Amino acid sequence: MEILIVLLLLGIGALVLIVVALAAYFVMTQRKLVSLDELCKNAMSQIAVQLNSRWDAVQGLVKMTAQYAKHESETLQNVIAQRRISNVTTAAQVNEQQGALSEVLGRLIAVSESYPELKANGVFLETMEGMKQYEENVRMSRMVYNDTATKMNRMVRQWPSSMVAGMLHFDEKEYLTVDEEKKKGYPDIDDAFKKN
Repeated sequence: MEILIVLLLLGIGALVLIVVALAAYFVMTQRKLVSLDELCKNAMSQIAVQLNSRWDAVQGLVKMTAQYAKHESETLQNVIAQRRISNVTTAAQVNEQQGALSEVLGRLIAVSESYPELKANGVFLETMEGMKQYEENVRMSRMVYNDTATKMNRMVRQWPSSMVAGMLHFDEKEYLTVDEEKKKGYPDIDDAFKKN
């Protein structure tokens, strides 16, 4: 009888330990998922900040073109007003903003080719040079986002953390990609302004 009670207590103790271990794993996994989710949101926010900085620089360039090509400047300002998204929260919106910026930059380069005095303007050249830094900042922010999304996606897809992710409704994050066809159409800022 005593052995039976001891075995029962050992069984209950083992069951309690298993439940405590599972609860601890669940809590740790939930915290890790929340942390990665927040890091993804932060990275996306950094991309939005960098995209807005690029839009601001492009807006300045467009205003500068008004002195040389008023109609083209008005058209580009309308494109900027229609295409600029104030709060970028998804990979699709980032890709849309990239495409819109490339379109406007391509048109700006075409205008500068038509007006050599604009192309030679020091402020215009300096702003275009600053665009390289914005490009680099966006590139780095995109890398940080994709790295964080990879970690998140592993947690969401790998067992046993996938069970916790499913119960708590954590989903895979979409990666930021560059469409190779669009990439071919991106204007080469360096080449466009070396032809002085």
